[in-house]
Amino acid sequence: MADIAQNKLSIKKLPIGIEDFEKFRKDGFYYVDKTGLIRELLQNPAEVTLFTRPRRFGKSLNMSMMKYFFALGADRELFEGLEIMQEQELCEAYMGKFPVISLSLKDIDAESFETAFQMAAMLVNREAGNHYYLLESDKLTQNEKQAFSELLDRKMDKAVFCGSLELLSRLLWKHHGRKVVILMDEYDVPLARAHAQGYYDEMIVLIRSFFHQAFKTNTSLQFAVLTGCMRISKESIFTGLNNLNMLTIADVRLDECFGFTDEEVRRLLDDFGMSDKYGAVKEWYDGYRFGDVEVYCPWDVINYCALLRSDANARPENYWANSSGNDVVRRFIREAGGSSSIKREIERLIAGELVTKEIHQEITYRDMYSSIDKIWSVLFATGYLTQRGRGEGRSFRLAIPNLEVREIFTSQIMELFKEDARQDGKALDALCQALADGDTMEVQRQLRKYLKKTVSIRDTFARRELKENFYHGMLLGLLAFKGSWAVSSNREAGEGYADILVEVDDDEEPMGIVIEVKYARDGNLDAVCQDALAQIQNRQYADAFYDEEIQKVYKYGIACYKDKCRVMLDRSGSCDGEDSDCGR
Repeated sequence: MADIAQNKLSIKKLPIGIEDFEKFRKDGFYYVDKTGLIRELLQNPAEVTLFTRPRRFGKSLNMSMMKYFFALGADRELFEGLEIMQEQELCEAYMGKFPVISLSLKDIDAESFETAFQMAAMLVNREAGNHYYLLESDKLTQNEKQAFSELLDRKMDKAVFCGSLELLSRLLWKHHGRKVVILMDEYDVPLARAHAQGYYDEMIVLIRSFFHQAFKTNTSLQFAVLTGCMRISKESIFTGLNNLNMLTIADVRLDECFGFTDEEVRRLLDDFGMSDKYGAVKEWYDGYRFGDVEVYCPWDVINYCALLRSDANARPENYWANSSGNDVVRRFIREAGGSSSIKREIERLIAGELVTKEIHQEITYRDMYSSIDKIWSVLFATGYLTQRGRGEGRSFRLAIPNLEVREIFTSQIMELFKEDARQDGKALDALCQALADGDTMEVQRQLRKYLKKTVSIRDTFARRELKENFYHGMLLGLLAFKGSWAVSSNREAGEGYADILVEVDDDEEPMGIVIEVKYARDGNLDAVCQDALAQIQNRQYADAFYDEEIQKVYKYGIACYKDKCRVMLDRSGSCDGEDSDCGR
């Protein structure tokens, strides 16, 4: 394996979706050194350590890295040039010295408990198969070999499964003369899936017994490391486990070991000749705070850099949102609909402001959606909100981390808004009829009703065009429900691109509607409305209809600010030949 420590730029590859440490190092993938995690775990030992971090922050890669470091016969070349190799005494004492049991529970996703159990049993079966040599061991009795063979049977029963890691640990210790390291990635995924599918109680009983025997009564255990998204309460699955050290996103210890620090991102961008993109990367993907350190989401940074390698002018995209359903945000916004105070708090968060809330870091999946207070805690644990300091007791000052997560909130607000609007057909018809009639006061009244119902965008967090996009999208979503209207967005017209063009098919006289939506940053709705009308006129957006011999065209300027709006109409140039109507 030549020059893997040098990681030469000429062969560097960006590791999208790669979680195997050996593949990283042998195949020339760019690696951000997190091996300091090993030193910290060994210098401050705990029998069982649980790390909770949001998804896509490098948990699985770190677990793979530890497996290759501690496992018997470790390949030292994989670690050449990395931080841990500076700790010579630790490496001599611990590197390649332990049998390792490594499991990832992240793929246990089933509609029924029995299927989920079978999937879990197959994971144990597969891991036991990695130690098939135990069947030939001259240090094990025939009864022990027979017990081990039950772990190789895909039809193992629940009793065998629950004791499987304790048994495998004991046999490995007896064979090798060294206690065992257990690494368990995404420990809480089976519970999350079970809660979603309705077999949570059965899964809790199974996992509690499985963990109890593996981590509490296991005298063959050197130490264990677990990772997950949520800090599940001890009472649910860790009952009686007094040797558990939990390190959450609020803890200072090992806060740099998951996610990319600012220094690491600067170095990565510099290595790939993308330093000019630092501002965009920071704005979109930074802002998470673990302990005392602000970190970026590695998944996002790597994906965006890969995009930039093929398109140097590419704009940031939302990668993190696409790796999950974002149900917690949706439920949060839905729950907030009946509370004006929570609605205002969401508006403050979207505005880039802080909200102070009491956070319960130990919860159960059964209770996580039981109240709006619990949902705040889930949003914090899963990365949709992050801390900007602590208050008294359990309270944290919370914020939306960055533009990417802000976009998740605004998109969910928009989807729920459209769902609610669709259910009120009478109001939609009233809005569309007012637009077709040129009744600006009624258009304005109907739009204000909708704005009052949803979360408004009143922020310094985002650029003006992003705020305009929200109101643009809201209006576009409303008009799209009028099945007989041909609605287009950002269509080339005249000397530019009109926000919204609507062709109303009328047998007597077809008509066109041009809408330009603007955000009134300073609240001066009248002035901004006039600007919108001027833009329609100056850029000749109505030509899109005149070219099709549609002579009746209404041109609307709409200005929005928080939950207020102003609507103005210009009929000039249409066959009506009327003057401008400013909607007063």
